[in-house]
Amino acid sequence: MTQDEMKKQAAWAALEFIPHNTIVGVGTGSTVNHFIDALASIKQHIKGAVSSSVQSTAKLEALGIPVFDLNNIDSFSVYIDGADEINPLKHMVKGGGAALTREKIVAAVAERFICIVDSSKQVATLGQFPLPVEVVPMALAYVQRQLNKLGGKAILRKNVITDNGNVILDVHGLQITDPLALEFTINNIVGVVSNGIFAHRAANTVLIGTATGTTIIN
Repeated sequence: MTQDEMKKQAAWAALEFIPHNTIVGVGTGSTVNHFIDALASIKQHIKGAVSSSVQSTAKLEALGIPVFDLNNIDSFSVYIDGADEINPLKHMVKGGGAALTREKIVAAVAERFICIVDSSKQVATLGQFPLPVEVVPMALAYVQRQLNKLGGKAILRKNVITDNGNVILDVHGLQITDPLALEFTINNIVGVVSNGIFAHRAANTVLIGTATGTTIIN
């Protein structure tokens, strides 16, 4: 089974966690694209979606799924998104698609966060995938210096502007042994909008697509 097939398997398995007549939070990325395809198959049973990116919004609307403004919703039952890495405590690194800030916002409002990944995304310690940090452009050089002091090497992601009009620094070479503390530290650097560690809002459930089926971790 290919990696993409394992992604698809996990994405379709997430349908079992979608209540009828609800609004579904939808993330961003290649695994989520499979989930949006799956969600379209039950669109008559849901009210619609809240989206974490312009890209996902376009795909949802193209498939006839209504997309709601998060500011008009107090809460919703479930958020489905992928991850670039996930550890055994269900802490994640996200942001390979540059949508980390909006993903974090949508995840914060959701009652339950279900992460869908293929087995290659499982790691013992976060940091093998470069950590994305969304930065206000005028603070780029300052934030880069501060991130480098943390032990990694922050590199500007070229030709990428986020949906919020900001830039992304990818921090290479980190060993993220305390995700909760590092998430807090980086978010408190002036000029940082958000970083890609999802530890304070970890996943509630992880669906892992493997060659032998989907593993569920609660």
